[in-house]
Amino acid sequence: MSGTLFLIPAPLGDESIAWLPETERAKVLHLTRFVVEAEKTARKHLKALGVSAPIRELAMSTLNEHTPAADVAALLQPLLDGHDLGLISEAGCPAVADPGAQLVALAHERGLRVEPLIGPSSILLALMASGANGQCFAFHGYLPVDAADKAKIVKELELRSRQRNETQVFIETPYRNNALLQQLRDTLSPATRLAVACDLTLPSQTIVSRRVKDWPKDAPDLHKRPAIFIIHAA
Repeated sequence: MSGTLFLIPAPLGDESIAWLPETERAKVLHLTRFVVEAEKTARKHLKALGVSAPIRELAMSTLNEHTPAADVAALLQPLLDGHDLGLISEAGCPAVADPGAQLVALAHERGLRVEPLIGPSSILLALMASGANGQCFAFHGYLPVDAADKAKIVKELELRSRQRNETQVFIETPYRNNALLQQLRDTLSPATRLAVACDLTLPSQTIVSRRVKDWPKDAPDLHKRPAIFIIHAA
């Protein structure tokens, strides 16, 4: 009998506590085999969860943006051998804006059981708190680095939002957050809603959602803080 692939959300920051409901946490305490984005942080998260086995004895394989596609299938071997396996990323939900989707797809192709666990998703938390349309939305990951290319994409996303009543969600490398916020305020139409949610679930959590024309002049400092950006123009 094959094992189950558990998709385990990770906390969104070092100060997050009790990020999994107790019923979900209980499902993974027995695990000793994991596929992780980064071993150091995974061991920290699993120690906080209270897994049964000593942390140093846990078997971990790495799956990140540098993992060759040809090597992913081999990561499923514990499942084929009858062992349950946990997939955990650096923060938030694995396979959502994080590595893991290919592993999950391969598990389905082989008829293996996949069980996603309830836990924090910065994308959904930001959308919930934005006041933008949660019935129709799209997540775009990172926008282009070049300022001209970024401005072009932003205008395209704003038009798409206006035409489809579709909320547009994206992220930025944290040290470029302030530059992106300023560019959004300079590029978007005054009536477009612009929301930014950063440090979600942490004591320093900051959420601002206003029409561009109503954004405060003293905008929050987003430098090196994990943030979600949302625009809604309908």
